[in-house]
Amino acid sequence: MNYPSPSSGGSLPSTLQRLLRTVDQFLKVETVGAVLLLIATITALVWANAAESSYTAFWHTDLTHGRGPELLARPLHFWVNDGLMTLFFLLVGLEIRAEAHDGVLALPRQAVLPVVAALGGVIVPAIIFIGLTSSDPALRRGWGIPMATDIAFSAGALTLLGRRVPQSLRILLLTLAIVDDIAAVLVIALFYSNGIAWEGLVLAAGGAASVLGLQVSGVRQVVAYVVPGFVIWIGLLHAGIHPTLAGVILGIMTPVSQASASNPLQEDTTPVSRLKEVLHPWVALAVMPLFALANAGIGVRDLGASVAHSPSLFGGVLLGLVVGKPVGILLASVLVVKSGAAQLPPDIRWRHLAVLGCLGGIGFTMSIFLADLAFPPGDLVTTSKSAILLASALAAVIGLVLGRCALPNPTAAPGPWPHPTHRPGG
Repeated sequence: MNYPSPSSGGSLPSTLQRLLRTVDQFLKVETVGAVLLLIATITALVWANAAESSYTAFWHTDLTHGRGPELLARPLHFWVNDGLMTLFFLLVGLEIRAEAHDGVLALPRQAVLPVVAALGGVIVPAIIFIGLTSSDPALRRGWGIPMATDIAFSAGALTLLGRRVPQSLRILLLTLAIVDDIAAVLVIALFYSNGIAWEGLVLAAGGAASVLGLQVSGVRQVVAYVVPGFVIWIGLLHAGIHPTLAGVILGIMTPVSQASASNPLQEDTTPVSRLKEVLHPWVALAVMPLFALANAGIGVRDLGASVAHSPSLFGGVLLGLVVGKPVGILLASVLVVKSGAAQLPPDIRWRHLAVLGCLGGIGFTMSIFLADLAFPPGDLVTTSKSAILLASALAAVIGLVLGRCALPNPTAAPGPWPHPTHRPGG
């Protein structure tokens, strides 16, 4: 596929202008979200080390103090990880739906580079992890932990490099993150679910059928889908499948056809784009920082003991993210470009992809989420989260230093790498 030259003259097409505005808006939200995420992480660490019993007791407090229905008698930690994070996965589902319909994932030739790069960034960390933990079958269950990339921190770090980063690389990061999210969703559904209870699946199927019925009836009000969405969530919970995947199901089922509107200024508005626009700030600025606050509290006093308890687990997560991610992304990109199946955008060089690969090692949100699914509460989770925090910090520092040293700082803004994606979140 031939990419337009960044230096070509003429005005940009209106679709490309909308795309660039969307990317800029996304990066602004993600940058602020990354700051809040960092503040929440530091707060959790300080809280857990200054008053560990208070931190643990707070997040294990149930809403009804044991006097309500069984569903409500769950700790706050459950409602953050299994409840609010459903909104995060709903956004993931919306992104997948939009990209598969009219974005880069709908154009096979254009999707080859980010798809293959993302798969390399998933496979190589898993191989490193399995290689280091092969002697203990219990530890191998955590192979999915180092495969994830945190889009908020990675996009925020990329923004800190300023004009050194071509717009093409920003878009490539967002597209790569979509594939990364798809892989994570599949891993959770296939490998981190408990034994399937079929009555729960029947209930979830009934909720999905209700969603389809509302869509066929032309119902576009979001509030109308809350009840059937909750039915899907309850069904998956009882089926033994992680209930947050209800968000992915609802997102993928969201219509992508244009909503009927008499206002010509709203002619490009679709249910997917409207819902993403509304949901993205809430997820980036509230849900993800709250998740970090509830999950990043690691006691330093217990850190040494937990690492000593399982050094192979610690090393598998750390090396999987810091080494496996950049090696996997860059190696896969080289192979697919050299084979002729894909090509680099005109303003992208291999050093840009090296920076992107390093920042891809910032796992954080999804990695912590997978650690909680992979292991029961205890030393293994603490060890995994400790490695995730250290690896994410190292990946960010390495990526930023490499970007400052290897990427030129142009006097003029670089040109874009156009494609029809409309992805505003991740």
